[in-house]
Amino acid sequence: MFGRRKRRREQIRSQPFPPEWWHWIVVNVPYVNTLNEADQRELKGHIRVLLDEKRFEGCGGLEITNEIRVTIAAQAALLLLHRETEYYPTLKSILVYPTAFKSHLTVPRPDGTVIEGEVARRGESWFRGSLVLSWHDVKRGADHPGDGRNVVLHEFAHQLDGESGAMDGAPALPSSGCYRAWAEVLGDEYRDLLRSVHQRHHHLLDRYAATNPPEFFAVATEFFFEQPYMMRLHHPDLYEQLSEFYQQDPAANLG
Repeated sequence: MFGRRKRRREQIRSQPFPPEWWHWIVVNVPYVNTLNEADQRELKGHIRVLLDEKRFEGCGGLEITNEIRVTIAAQAALLLLHRETEYYPTLKSILVYPTAFKSHLTVPRPDGTVIEGEVARRGESWFRGSLVLSWHDVKRGADHPGDGRNVVLHEFAHQLDGESGAMDGAPALPSSGCYRAWAEVLGDEYRDLLRSVHQRHHHLLDRYAATNPPEFFAVATEFFFEQPYMMRLHHPDLYEQLSEFYQQDPAANLG
């Protein structure tokens, strides 16, 4: 079965990439212009596989178009460059709303009480099955590649996190030694962020990253690709860990 899947994916990746698709990607995801020709070629192959294997569903009256599919798939594929991948294996469908959508939220408090209610969300990633996105926020995040906010990178980083068996802020890594270095660096960085939030000091990462370790990893992924210079300058150890995991050096790409 795995051999057949591998051969099928090789065939899909080798198919010609429609020029119209690439036009939409260049316009909607300007970050791709920083990639060299080989990376762009690899990206196109990953996009083709994602479009073949994942189901896109419109919600809230949104009609799914090829532009929506390739714009989302291109950003999801960025996280797969240079890496052995199973293409987000537990993800089956990507649900897309026209704008922010309502989600039920349950938040336990330190005193044992629980706060429940509905909140507006730009995106949401489930451990198995589905991922939810706001098309308005997908385009906004991709159109502003330097603001540190990209809902597609954020939610698909959660999917990578879950490949280790749990969404706990530690994705699947090659060895126990890698996990030790990851836990040390990201643990220190997370605690530093918590102190900064508590003391109301400025920090490169968005305050939402202080929610928990999974959100820290997802937000750090956004900033790794969107503000790589600043992360490499102010948080070099964090940048190095993410660079090793993603097998990419976006600060060099933008140089």
